[in-house]
Amino acid sequence: MAYTSFRDFCVAAQLAEPDQFDQWQSDWRAERDGDGEAGTLPGFLCQRSGKTEADFLARVAEAFDWQRIDLGDVKPTAEARRRISSKIASQHRIVPISVEEGVLMVAVSDPFNTELLNAVRFAAKGPVRFVLSTSEGIEKCYEKYYDVGAETIDELAQDEAEDADDLELMFGDEKEIAEGDQEASIIKFVNQVIWQAYKSRATDIHFEPHEDELQIRHRIDGILHQMPLPPQLKLLQAALISRIKVMSGMNIAEKRMPQDGRINVRVKGEEIDIRVSTVPTVYGESVSLRLLTRGSVLKGMDSLGMTAGLEKDIRKVITKPHGIMLVTGPTGSGKSTSLYSFLNTINSIDKRIMTVEDPVEYEMKGINQVSVKNDIGRTFAHVLRHFLRQDPDVIMVGEIRDGETAEIAIQAANTGHLVFSTLHTNDAPSAFTRLIDMGTEPFLVADAIEAIMAQRLLRTLCPECRVEQQVSKDYLLKVEFPPTKISEAKFWHGTGCDACGERGYQGRTGIYELLSNTEALQELVIDRAAASVIGAQARAEGMVSLREYGWGQALAGKTSIEEVLRVTQAPDSGDEPKENF
Repeated sequence: MAYTSFRDFCVAAQLAEPDQFDQWQSDWRAERDGDGEAGTLPGFLCQRSGKTEADFLARVAEAFDWQRIDLGDVKPTAEARRRISSKIASQHRIVPISVEEGVLMVAVSDPFNTELLNAVRFAAKGPVRFVLSTSEGIEKCYEKYYDVGAETIDELAQDEAEDADDLELMFGDEKEIAEGDQEASIIKFVNQVIWQAYKSRATDIHFEPHEDELQIRHRIDGILHQMPLPPQLKLLQAALISRIKVMSGMNIAEKRMPQDGRINVRVKGEEIDIRVSTVPTVYGESVSLRLLTRGSVLKGMDSLGMTAGLEKDIRKVITKPHGIMLVTGPTGSGKSTSLYSFLNTINSIDKRIMTVEDPVEYEMKGINQVSVKNDIGRTFAHVLRHFLRQDPDVIMVGEIRDGETAEIAIQAANTGHLVFSTLHTNDAPSAFTRLIDMGTEPFLVADAIEAIMAQRLLRTLCPECRVEQQVSKDYLLKVEFPPTKISEAKFWHGTGCDACGERGYQGRTGIYELLSNTEALQELVIDRAAASVIGAQARAEGMVSLREYGWGQALAGKTSIEEVLRVTQAPDSGDEPKENF
């Protein structure tokens, strides 16, 4: 059946009666001209009539013999994306999908918008075949495949393809950045990258220059993910890096030496502190941004994912009058977050707490914090030595890196101070041997340490796509899962969905290994026993290893077997796995 107008089609498709259509179209125009947020006319009519967009598109497809497509199952080709500029795709919210025999296939959600159709045909400079998809599907596909900040980069590259080196010179004065359109576009793109990282819950952003491209990667839940970016971004590498250096207070003229800086921004009312580091590489400066939000660091102990029993044991240790509490683990395992939560828990008007950090990540009310500056001799050991003359009750040392710092920390603990610090060891028992290897006397180490907590961060399963996982008994025995738990064990894994970005995981939680010092352990330390021997004794006294704690999280449905195996190692004692989790 032929339709002479969109009105005739809507009436025939039972989207509206003739009088209703006229009124709704008038309402749509008034709303569009008012705040500009009315959306498309078909979408507006669907909303008024109570029909879904999918139902509307199904009627369009049937009436006009147009193909419908689910963009969740489609990956746009590079050739198709090159045929339509980012500006056109962004302005009209369409997605070019593929090119078949010279014909460009483009997904649209508003097939009656002649301005849109004509603009796409003109931009494609060739035959176009339109297919139908929902506006939600197009939006998700655009964000996933059609590049972060692509429209901004297109505009810049068009103007500066031949003058990219000159653009860098405009960043010599921060005042100039906001005065020109080109500079404003660079600022806009950097803001878009930071905003995208914030939305994705990324902790780090890495700008990595290569011979033929500038790569940007996010670290989300501890795993790196590459951002989709337009290839012409390489032309603007120098300008982008200069912009970041200006924002972080660095010297933009210095490109031969590494530099450090900081950026403070506010996103949706939340303060974000961004630590910036640059290092020169073969193809330009590599820039790393560490995103720190106050809410992610200044947490209470109840938010660390600890069992009630473990939290109770730790509270006993951190309220003692003296001794050392060590937190161990690799970089990015959440040690700083744990230390801040301990300080938050015991911070009170009757305690004088002093910290020395490299650098101070967040200011805490009521606590005296000092930042390390090695270039002027303000090292951990130097500051810690002076702390002892400041009448502190509690001292936090960001990291014990050398024998001198270890010696002073132990001296402080043995003279009536409670000391918190971190070490880079794989497990709790290894902290004893590491301190002894630094040159500290074993009997001093054995006497000063109250407890050692090793920790890791596990990715938690996405609640939207978590499903039960069938695991064979042979596999569980192979990965040293407790045999007596196998018959009743249930496991889950994430299949991937839009909510988690197809990763199957969303967020992280901690797993812990708490070693409380005892007389038996002290004797082993004084005898310079190996870490494996100390660990075996601690486990015999009830210590739960990181992997055993991880098994508990997997059985509770919070994470997967594969994630536990990824971040932990099997106990080194040869004993059978414990079941106290």
